[in-house]
Amino acid sequence: MIIFPAVDIQNGKAVRLKQGRAHESTVFSPDPVAAAVAWRDKGARWLHVVDLDGAFDGLPKSRDIVRNICRELDIPVQLGGGIRDEQTARAYLEAGVQRLIIGTMALEQPKAFASLCKTFPGQIGVSLDAEGGRLKTKGWVADAGLSVDDVLPRLQEDGAAFIIYTDIERDGMQCGVNLTALRHLAETSTVPVIAAGGVATLADVQALYPLSTQANLQGAISGRALYEGTLDLVEANAWIAAQK
Repeated sequence: MIIFPAVDIQNGKAVRLKQGRAHESTVFSPDPVAAAVAWRDKGARWLHVVDLDGAFDGLPKSRDIVRNICRELDIPVQLGGGIRDEQTARAYLEAGVQRLIIGTMALEQPKAFASLCKTFPGQIGVSLDAEGGRLKTKGWVADAGLSVDDVLPRLQEDGAAFIIYTDIERDGMQCGVNLTALRHLAETSTVPVIAAGGVATLADVQALYPLSTQANLQGAISGRALYEGTLDLVEANAWIAAQK
């Protein structure tokens, strides 16, 4: 099970939002590259990066910062936010990103998404962001009119390499994970699943861990909890290692 520290970039700074609201951000570092290096130094095995400006505006806004993060790190980076065409995807992969996370395009442009998966096999994942069981797009502000179960078979058939599931109501709220929804997804998905939203304490990691051995959970993303210290990356990684 992998803990993915999150570096969310907004206006050139590392921030965390509450429930995905652009106007409710907390700046945790003026330097996203330094934040990324700090998580690497604490033992992160992967880094999860989001271009929040790209997610809201539909255009890559933080490409130079992302390139600098990849240059500084010797661990793989996955990136989401504003990746809605092949040109943008290729540019980020050439900049050193290991794999990409697609949201809006995967739900609204199925043919384009399938083509992207075929062009970059094994490197394209999907972010399924749900509020009250309904999927959201365009930086969580538009209702897709679909549920996870509605889209999962098609996404897998199209070539999605992994799925990130975010419970929007829990994101940045440090209130625990939606274990019921995650268990259902991890048991039904044929590709690895990553949990996001509400991963706030070691107890949340411990609750999720069985899904990494009994189902298809690859890991969990955490942001605010790691920055504020309610979840300690070193402690979490040590606990996971001790289970083997």
